[in-house]
Amino acid sequence: MEQPISVTRSNFNDWMVPVFAPANFIPVRGEGSRIWDQENKEYIDFAGGIAVNALGHAHPVAVNALTEQAKKLWHVGNGYTNEPVLRLAKQLTENTFADKVFFCNSGAEANEAALKLARKVGLDSGVAGKSGIVAFKNAFHGRTLFTVSAGGQPKYSQDFAPLPNGINHVAFNDLDAAKAVINEQTCAVIVEPIQGEGGVIPANIEFLKGLRALCDEFGALLIFDEVQTGVGRTGALYAYMNTSVIPDVLTTAKALGGGFPVGAMLTTDKYAPHFSVGTHGTTYGGNPLASAVAGAVFEFINTPEVLEGVKHRHQYFLDALNTLNAEHQIFEEIRGQGLLIGCVLKAEYAGKAKDITTWAGEEGLLALIAGPDVVRFTPSLIIPEQDIDEGIARLKRALAKLAK
Repeated sequence: MEQPISVTRSNFNDWMVPVFAPANFIPVRGEGSRIWDQENKEYIDFAGGIAVNALGHAHPVAVNALTEQAKKLWHVGNGYTNEPVLRLAKQLTENTFADKVFFCNSGAEANEAALKLARKVGLDSGVAGKSGIVAFKNAFHGRTLFTVSAGGQPKYSQDFAPLPNGINHVAFNDLDAAKAVINEQTCAVIVEPIQGEGGVIPANIEFLKGLRALCDEFGALLIFDEVQTGVGRTGALYAYMNTSVIPDVLTTAKALGGGFPVGAMLTTDKYAPHFSVGTHGTTYGGNPLASAVAGAVFEFINTPEVLEGVKHRHQYFLDALNTLNAEHQIFEEIRGQGLLIGCVLKAEYAGKAKDITTWAGEEGLLALIAGPDVVRFTPSLIIPEQDIDEGIARLKRALAKLAK
């Protein structure tokens, strides 16, 4: 067998469309919450593939599910169903408010499906012009034209105009602003229980309760985008479970497959029939490989031990970060739930989040940003305490560079 082609980081610039600016090293191997690059340098992973690698790297539960299914059946297309997808659908419906599931490949596709469903429900309602969507400033719902328009960050959408219309953006956590725009013509309100990309900003419970009441009053679907908060990330299976608010539609992806691309839109028997045969679809969605892995990952996470462990690790992280901050005085606030943590930089360090993650990489730590002023951590849900300790020690060395 021929040796694989030799590649370096500079080849990215030669061959890849430049929509990303990846780090200067190439990870090649991972185990648990540690990865190694081409030079065999070791890193602690506080990024988790952007809240995706819920069980870390190469976890036996995911590896075994993938290899066992790979020997059986990979793909059949949507003219047939398969056993793993039906089992996964049962897991999701049994453990949430939902009755029905649509499977796809990503969070953006799940949100696309949710928004299309809402428009279809609006059309079927018989109310003229019931197609309005209310979304929130600084939100992030994906990169398709529809979802990037729903996301409240013009920097991601303005270059691709004309955009789908009928989407109204108001301030997050401002119920009065939402009240002013939600009416009979509204078919959906889409909201993240915690704005992830927007800066790790939790929604107030009263705000979510108010949105639920408004949707009930005007016959609009309440869509929770739980792409980043779902599957144990907050210490609950889904973040809506930390509130008393039940959405009509929930979208999930990222951690669902533990690193294997899979997404899903969950809804109830009241709304699912509006997506009749042929109204929406996908080639790869719910294929046996993705479904088998997601089923195994979901089953592993959906236990009291893992979910309680996330809450414990949240406090462990918080204590370590507060100790670090007492010394360096760099963070204004540390916020989030479970293992979705945002560290907000003080005003004098505004715009430096990316520098910090770059320096962290040099020290052997993978970390994320959530906007220019927030350093974000979304590690494995089962990251060992010693890896948290080592990662914080490396972060401390990176922050020392900022102080200089």
